Amino acid sequence: MTDPSKTRAPRRPAADDRYKWTALTNTTAAVFMSALDGSIVLIALPTIFRGIHLDPLAPGNIAYLLWMIMGYRLVQAVLVVTVGRLGDMYGRVRIYNSGFAVFTFASVLLSFDPVDGGHGAMWLIAWRVLQAVGGSMLTANSAAILTDAFPEEQRGFALGINQVAGLGGMFIGLVAGGLLSAWDWRAVFWVNVPIGVFFTVWAYRTLRETAKHDGGRVDWWGNITFAVGLSATLIAITFGLQPYGGHTMGWTNPLVDVLIAGGLLLLAAFVVIENRVSAPMIQLSLFRQRAFTFGNLAGLAISIGRGGMQFVLIIWLQGIWLPLHGYDYGDTPLWAGIFMLPLTAGFLAAGPVSGYLSDRLGSRGLATGGAALFGATFLGLMCLPIDFGYWIFALLIALNGIASGMFASPNSSSIMGSVPARLRGVASGMRATFQNSGTAVSIGVFFSLMIAGLARSLPHTLTTGLQQQGVPAHLAAQVGGLPPVSSLFAAQLGVNPIQHLLQPSGVLTHLTAAQQHTLTGSEFFPTLISGPFHSGLVIVFAFGATLAFLAALASLLRGAGTGPTAKAPGPRKAATGDTLARPDR
Repeated sequence: MTDPSKTRAPRRPAADDRYKWTALTNTTAAVFMSALDGSIVLIALPTIFRGIHLDPLAPGNIAYLLWMIMGYRLVQAVLVVTVGRLGDMYGRVRIYNSGFAVFTFASVLLSFDPVDGGHGAMWLIAWRVLQAVGGSMLTANSAAILTDAFPEEQRGFALGINQVAGLGGMFIGLVAGGLLSAWDWRAVFWVNVPIGVFFTVWAYRTLRETAKHDGGRVDWWGNITFAVGLSATLIAITFGLQPYGGHTMGWTNPLVDVLIAGGLLLLAAFVVIENRVSAPMIQLSLFRQRAFTFGNLAGLAISIGRGGMQFVLIIWLQGIWLPLHGYDYGDTPLWAGIFMLPLTAGFLAAGPVSGYLSDRLGSRGLATGGAALFGATFLGLMCLPIDFGYWIFALLIALNGIASGMFASPNSSSIMGSVPARLRGVASGMRATFQNSGTAVSIGVFFSLMIAGLARSLPHTLTTGLQQQGVPAHLAAQVGGLPPVSSLFAAQLGVNPIQHLLQPSGVLTHLTAAQQHTLTGSEFFPTLISGPFHSGLVIVFAFGATLAFLAALASLLRGAGTGPTAKAPGPRKAATGDTLARPDR
């Protein structure tokens, strides 16, 4: 007679198999949407500014542009650890589901903007902040939900798919922003609404808690010092990019100095508090794990390099390369997205494969090799002329995408596999904080380096070029004194600042038809800015390469580990879910 226990045994694994794929599908959609909205606005900004009738070169409007970009990243960087800890305390699925609802609600409000100008910009910034709150709740808990749902031998693959979806959303957002903005600027926000509604309902109906939550108290002092300290630091970086007094940037602004000093002091106080409270917001003890510490340091360095590179490439294409090749400024967002497709394709091809391989070969070799290749592509981009041949550019950005994919999945698997099950929510939040902080800081760092490179030669180049076309010396000097950050934003937003600034003076009417045609044409400003821009490119790409090679070193130092096929050093109590997972090879 057949033993009933044997006939019933396969049923539970079958149900678990169905649930883990459900969890993977839902969380993958969530992190994809959250990351998509972090980058989709980057390339759609020209259309958005035209849609809300906001002059990008008017005094004070640079702040709107910066906060449109930085606000979303800042909120995500600040909140992910907190909501990850709340997931450990009150249920990861509960916090995750609430995040989907908040994200979708904010997307609905973003998809229409009833006002124009500065008020329209503030409307978008405010609801993007709320959207970032929901996105933080999703990204902080998605990796923990997957780590709970998948067995150890499949965890790298699942986390790899999830990580690829998140970073893939960042890359695809660049393409989607160009395509959707060609239709209507509101479409970059509409796209989230039907997807968000469907997956919110599905998440509430299908996801369940598979791990015990530990309750506990909220570490209020830790939350406050961390949130305010990190916010102050990132806000200072945002203000530092804006001109102040007679300086090209705001790093001499006393407010920036106060914010940075105060932010760093609060972050130092946060570390002290976390070592003293009984229920800390984060577990500093996790940094005793080499795989966790060096994996996060490597991820931070790669995030800084990746975020800054994307921003620079967009400016390069939209503001210089495409106009030089005859593309109208109004069409540059669409074509910039199309020409950056190799970057997205390379990442999407390499990401899932590297996640699959990390389960069999270990994480260290793949992540280290990916970081090294990432740095090599920066060196290649640094050697390109401003008016490059497209196919060598396409090859380099495709390799950059492949390198990002090689690094992302194994690194995420290594970090999440190194922590106890009961701390996966906070570990996921800490990992996301490093990534989001790196992306937010990258724009500030790369922009500062680029502006420093431009400031050395751009004013003289603009002034001389204008005088050669018959513009009076005093007016040419006035335009040449335009802050470099304004020139960069003009390039990114598809605005011809020469025509924009000369038209009110009436000087164009006193020039010859040929001079007018040259000054208002699509090639004059890109040609003038090309030399100074290349000087800035060399600086930022050299810095990006340095970061990538430091990431490769950190990845190499994560520990030799036992690998997936080696014998464990002793018995493990896997059933408790509290033992540390095997280190990575």
